[in-house]
Amino acid sequence: MDVQHRDRTLWASVGGELDESAGAALGQVLELNSGFERVLMLDLHGVMLMNREGLLHLLDLHHRAECQGLRVLVVGWQAQPQQVMADLAGIPGRHAATGERYALPGFRRLIEERAYQARDVPAPDRAAPVGPAG
Repeated sequence: MDVQHRDRTLWASVGGELDESAGAALGQVLELNSGFERVLMLDLHGVMLMNREGLLHLLDLHHRAECQGLRVLVVGWQAQPQQVMADLAGIPGRHAATGERYALPGFRRLIEERAYQARDVPAPDRAAPVGPAG
């Protein structure tokens, strides 16, 4: 993972697989927040494979970033990670374009709830983000 500071944006390029082992690496992204950033940009061009656990780690990072007052943008969705989200959300069709839907809080809540249901664990109760809206 490559993390850079660019014009009030914390830019993280993620590569490899997003799976159960991705939590520690993703968690380090916010440790690099200087407090001057207003946006967390996650570039997923290098992520070709993601499973349900990796998606939950990504959603957790998103939530924690919002709680720090960061606006989160995710770009570079590849076909397989989009298909994982589509399957969890119950959207029919191959490689459904779910990357655009990820930007919608309601869609993120839906896929988070369904990912936890698939684990047979209740989803955490998420409080509203604190801080400036972006």
